[in-house]
Amino acid sequence: MAKGKNTIFFCQQCGYESAKWMGQCPACKEWNTFVEEPAAPKTPGRTAAQTSAAKASAAAAEPVALSGVEMSSQSRFTTGIGELDRVLGGGIVPGSLVLVGGDPGIGKSTLLLQVCRNLAEARRKVLYISGEESLQQIKLRARRIGEFSDSLRLLCETNLKSEAKRS
Repeated sequence: MAKGKNTIFFCQQCGYESAKWMGQCPACKEWNTFVEEPAAPKTPGRTAAQTSAAKASAAAAEPVALSGVEMSSQSRFTTGIGELDRVLGGGIVPGSLVLVGGDPGIGKSTLLLQVCRNLAEARRKVLYISGEESLQQIKLRARRIGEFSDSLRLLCETNLKSEAKRS
């Protein structure tokens, strides 16, 4: 990025970044998908303490043979959407990560917002993190779905290096 440049351009289709606007993305070959965004401020590197803590954490993890893994009953909680619970093997396993994929506009974000609403209504604390949509876009979708409790928190961030305030 040019010195003193405060904005970057990125492709909305594939995420390719460029210092200048382009008509066609060189990565995905889509036309007119570049948008201008403020450039992320430079962040200092890790401190020695952070580096040693990361090394210690990595050293603590060791591979285990499959036969050495003990099975225990995993408590799952329901999403309130029967078919999704069935696909997830009976509900969501606490601490798990589920990747939901599909074509653009198919309803992934709406489905997950409905799940968040159901979990919040069941008095679970829910954090909805978006790296794509703004808080206002999420609220517009939420209005179409219905009422939400304050157990649902929203966080929108596109810069993985930034430190979000935790509450």
